[in-house]
Amino acid sequence: MKKSVIISWCLYDFAGASYAAVIAAVIFPVYYANHIVGNTAGLGDLWWGRAISLSMLIVAVTSPFAGGIADRAGVRKKFLIAYTLAAVFFVSMFSFLKAGVVIGGFLLMVAANVAKEGGIVFYNSYLPDIAPWEFRGRVSAWGFALGYVGSAAALLIALPLVRTGRFPLVWLSVSAFFLIFSLPAFHFLPRDERTAGEGSIIHYAAEGTKSAISALRWLWLENPGARSFLLSYLFYQDGVNTVIIFSSIFASKSLGFGPTELVALYLAVQITAFLGAFAMAKPADLWGPKKVIVFTLFLWVFVAAAATFVRQKDQFWAIAGIAGLGLGSIQAASRTLFSRFIPPGRQSEFFGVYSMMGKTSAIAGPLIFGLVSRLTGSERPAVAAVGGLFLLGLAFIAPLREPGAPV
Repeated sequence: MKKSVIISWCLYDFAGASYAAVIAAVIFPVYYANHIVGNTAGLGDLWWGRAISLSMLIVAVTSPFAGGIADRAGVRKKFLIAYTLAAVFFVSMFSFLKAGVVIGGFLLMVAANVAKEGGIVFYNSYLPDIAPWEFRGRVSAWGFALGYVGSAAALLIALPLVRTGRFPLVWLSVSAFFLIFSLPAFHFLPRDERTAGEGSIIHYAAEGTKSAISALRWLWLENPGARSFLLSYLFYQDGVNTVIIFSSIFASKSLGFGPTELVALYLAVQITAFLGAFAMAKPADLWGPKKVIVFTLFLWVFVAAAATFVRQKDQFWAIAGIAGLGLGSIQAASRTLFSRFIPPGRQSEFFGVYSMMGKTSAIAGPLIFGLVSRLTGSERPAVAAVGGLFLLGLAFIAPLREPGAPV
């Protein structure tokens, strides 16, 4: 393993974590729901759920084909750079949003999220290239662990701006953070080679589409282990995504957390997620990532059940800490387990399928949460519904047999 490549790859997670923390999880969801839309009777929740669901649908539909094109045309790094720069630009445009600009904020959020989440396909696809089989669990965990540090750093930068109400500067700080710490990955990650001959964009698009369909067919029809994992991942990642997307809104609306408290709460979650990622990094390689996933799914079931009945802030702090432990380990172990199903030379297209499942899983959960919150007038029944997604994930992953190391 080359240290400069590993560090630059992990730093990209550090960079993108600024978006995940400030835009997707803590500050912008509450700002959009309460300030831009107005969260009367859950209307802000509904619009936020729509923005996330639509953006994830777009990413889910396009990721396998974009991944196939990237592998065939040898443009994986160019795609990574393009998606990242687009996300940086759209987030910077948040600084022009005003109260009542519901559609404008909706469209900007959809565009930013498509760019950010779409770029993750190409970032993830480097894992099998830069880390040998026996170290993938650790390298994957290092990336996520550094990402949690990036989340904390971005929130600490944003906190004084939030306290003084300078929200446009918050969005600009995220753009700058994302861009600056992505630059090492742009430089050090390995160059790609074409797996097909010279051709036009239309040719590569056609070849990429064929390879994406081939990857889907292989995963679903010819590999029962991969199919079992992807079905499990579809459900439990839906639960994880929904918790991330609505946790700050739930804490704000149902428990009365203020903006400063939300930032502090998220920082605490990042610390426990960092610890969880590191604690389970070596076990993912030694015991196998499946056992790590099963263990953390039991943690998530407990978190969903406990959050349904929580009434006090101190109780929610404890629950959030446990959720952080599960967050850090399940994401790293999932990426590691899937990488073991990928044939050499087809990383982008297979991680495109992986992304499709992950983003598809982010369509139903937010819609369900928003609709249940709207219909019942309470977010607690919506939280209870999320717990069922983790149970379904457990049911599908239980019979999985992990692939062995290549000889």
